[in-house]
Amino acid sequence: MTDIDIWIVIAALWLATFIARSGFWLAGNRIQLPQRVQEALRYAPACALAAIILPDFLMYPSGADQWDFSWHNPKLVAGIAATLFFQLRKNMLHTIIFGMVVFTCLRLFS
Repeated sequence: MTDIDIWIVIAALWLATFIARSGFWLAGNRIQLPQRVQEALRYAPACALAAIILPDFLMYPSGADQWDFSWHNPKLVAGIAATLFFQLRKNMLHTIIFGMVVFTCLRLFS
């Protein structure tokens, strides 16, 4: 690919993203989503976050395309520990700090 091809692709992707994301904003209140769709969209951020984070927890630490469900996976152990901590404390900032401390300790001492 030449430089101009790369810039054309970047511009096309920018335009497609802009159109897709600004559709509801430009329509304003003229379009009303059904109540059931609005309720379902409340869970979209959590689902997207889970789709990004969960595979990272389960991938083999060396980067191979394998799943690692063992206790030797520091990301998985730290994620489980942080989940349990959140269930007890219900504080997101403390959970993030706790999870990172557990992950760092597991990486340093294993």
